[in-house]
Amino acid sequence: MLIGELSNKSGLSRDTIRFYEKHGLIAVGKKERRFNNYKEYSDETLKRLNTIKLIKSFGFTLNETLELLDMIDINTASCDNLEDKIELKVKLLDDKIKELINVRTLLLNGLKSCRTGNCSVKSTDSNCQIITPGKA
Repeated sequence: MLIGELSNKSGLSRDTIRFYEKHGLIAVGKKERRFNNYKEYSDETLKRLNTIKLIKSFGFTLNETLELLDMIDINTASCDNLEDKIELKVKLLDDKIKELINVRTLLLNGLKSCRTGNCSVKSTDSNCQIITPGKA
């Protein structure tokens, strides 16, 4: 299949597919090219892209994804081998969730101040004090 069809089937943009190819997450050999040099992507490439999407959806970085794909390729992506990586990712997600909850709380408190006219910093500036704190 050509890149347009691969894009439609995978749900990834052509640019993303090219990016993944450039960075070694997918590969297209010379024999997989048509006479006009168009790349012919296989069903295996589509499966690999779907695996990449799944791994990325868990929050793994590009380098981590490449490492996991390498493990899959050599059949070493066992639960025992992935346990530490998954635990670390869960911890990072928990930390990010706490950070986002704190940001949400700050925004909601700021919004409450805006709605009641009790901004924490009084200013002659008409800019919202939520995004321009300490400006007086």
